[in-house]
Amino acid sequence: MTVEFFREEPTARSSWRLAVLMGANVRTYKFALGEVLLGAAAEGRTDILLRDLAKPYAMSLVEHLAQAPQASPRVVAGGADFLSVAREEAAESVGLGSPSEKLLAAAMKSMPAMVMQKFHNLRGDGGAEVPHRFYEVTGTSRERVVKLTDHLREVALSEQKASLQAELAARWSIVETSFAAGVGRSLVEEGVVVDLEALQITDKERRRSVAGVTEAVIGFQHGRCIICAEPLTSGVDDVAVDHVFPYSFKRLLPGADIDLDAIWNLAPAHRPCNGQKSNQPPTQGQLTRLARRNEAIMQSPHPLKRTLQLTLKRHGFTGGRVGEWWDFIQEVRNQLG
Repeated sequence: MTVEFFREEPTARSSWRLAVLMGANVRTYKFALGEVLLGAAAEGRTDILLRDLAKPYAMSLVEHLAQAPQASPRVVAGGADFLSVAREEAAESVGLGSPSEKLLAAAMKSMPAMVMQKFHNLRGDGGAEVPHRFYEVTGTSRERVVKLTDHLREVALSEQKASLQAELAARWSIVETSFAAGVGRSLVEEGVVVDLEALQITDKERRRSVAGVTEAVIGFQHGRCIICAEPLTSGVDDVAVDHVFPYSFKRLLPGADIDLDAIWNLAPAHRPCNGQKSNQPPTQGQLTRLARRNEAIMQSPHPLKRTLQLTLKRHGFTGGRVGEWWDFIQEVRNQLG
């Protein structure tokens, strides 16, 4: 399915989304690296010393460590582990406004062999990589240089750059929440729910906001409007969250127990498109895009994947077979007549 996601829109942005949204996560290093890569490329950098990349990378992880776990509870960290060093050096680094010497050294040592070696990898595809590379690490161990590719600059300077940054931040927040003790177990078992008033995804354990609905799912639909399929490049005030099957249709589903307020049926759209559609039934094109979007989410790790699995299982599907979203959506459509 990751191949289908890229084939649908074979661009550097799709490769970036494959890496950020659909890779396995046992630590959050990938998100910190993605954040600083986007920043460097947006500044027009073509190459950057590893030392200069490691500084914001380390500080970003220090800031996030103060808010939530940055590794899965399954990860056993030793004293030399980067996150262990980051915790030890956090107070000094925050006071300095930059990484302590020990933290910077730890970041520079761990980055090439850990996150930078794995950033491009596709989850579960036998060592395959995303179609576009975003950097190469050159130089000696004493003076490593990170050469940023044209593909990275294309992503960082694209009309969707704000959305890509927001997607990364949302994914980071979701993964952090899944690592939190208790809450993580709840997410894996029960998935997430939507606060429709605030348009926020929340965890059931604490009803705590995890990420915005738009930011969490827009990347899985290639940053495009679910209604017209054109890019969503305007400010957040110009984006609405569309009920693909309008909520008013609930009255036509007596006894079906189909939740039209759930993630599976919510999708970002241009506000004018959403207003024009109103309570009209979705077109075949909109349903096709929704099915593809949901199939893409099913290729991502928990908890969004789990949320969609539970929806399918409640209605007699396995929650694991590719193509089930097509079947489920058509079943809902048929019930609506």
